[in-house]
Amino acid sequence: MSEAEQTQGTTGRLLAGRYRLAEVLGRGGMGTVWRARDETLGRTVAVKELRFPSSVDEDEKRRLITRTLREAKAIARIRNNGAVTVYDVVDEDDRPWIVMELIEGRSLADVVRDDGALTPRRAAEVGLAVLDVLRAAHREGILHRDVKPSNVLIADDGRVVLTDFGIAQVEGDPSVTSTGMLVGAPSYIAPERARGHRPGPPSDLWSLGGLLYAAVEGVPPYDKSTAIATLTAVMTEPLDPPKNAGMLEEVIYGLLAKDATRRLDDAGARRLLMAAINAPDDVIARPPVVEPTRTMPLPTTPAAPAPPPRPGARATPPPPPPV
Repeated sequence: MSEAEQTQGTTGRLLAGRYRLAEVLGRGGMGTVWRARDETLGRTVAVKELRFPSSVDEDEKRRLITRTLREAKAIARIRNNGAVTVYDVVDEDDRPWIVMELIEGRSLADVVRDDGALTPRRAAEVGLAVLDVLRAAHREGILHRDVKPSNVLIADDGRVVLTDFGIAQVEGDPSVTSTGMLVGAPSYIAPERARGHRPGPPSDLWSLGGLLYAAVEGVPPYDKSTAIATLTAVMTEPLDPPKNAGMLEEVIYGLLAKDATRRLDDAGARRLLMAAINAPDDVIARPPVVEPTRTMPLPTTPAAPAPPPRPGARATPPPPPPV
């Protein structure tokens, strides 16, 4: 059965005798997000259905289910306005369905695609909100591993929300799962993760730097024709200088440092983002100053002094005054 046929057959389904599925809001590598109606409380919610690629064996399915449930419980502990609230976890069809707060709005990727790149100040506001969520998550021992514009929602009321914590990702050994799949968008994967090293909070901060770059430039950093070429660029090539970053340039370069030990930490990134937000309008997006062409008078050559009179020569009397 095709995915479209499966979706059509699932529409209208009642989960746990309570959540009525409506239309599909989005699909990811291992999940489908539905708009649903909580018929007990009379509110609209989002329900994420965990789906497995056909290549995943039964042992891997069990690991994904176990880790998804564990991460969903951890996410529920995050107390931050920029994190989606998890309401419930439903076990049906031998897999978890995550019931979450529904955010009405667009992803940052959609905003940049439809409306154009953000101003440096607005990008700094979005970046600071994402940084707040990451700090709260890191304190709980949770790594996002997939910070990118499509996982940041801009709600209709302006609220910035980071989504997709731990649903399509795997805890454990490096960032490569047991199926050999590198989780995350190549342009936003930190160099240490691309090399197969164990990720940590600095890896999420690299991804934040990539998100800020994309927000002001309209394209992701290190964006090449293929995933392999992009990952190679992430590990080996210098960053194409941003043209529209303004006061965000320092924080972008600091977060995109290839050496994780020299990368900006939470405190450093927070300080620079706050400075960008609070900067005067004529500073945050000030264009390069080009000196205008100026004309300057050339200095005149001083007149040579008169020669001294010859010995015995009679001085020439001055001319008589006019009558």
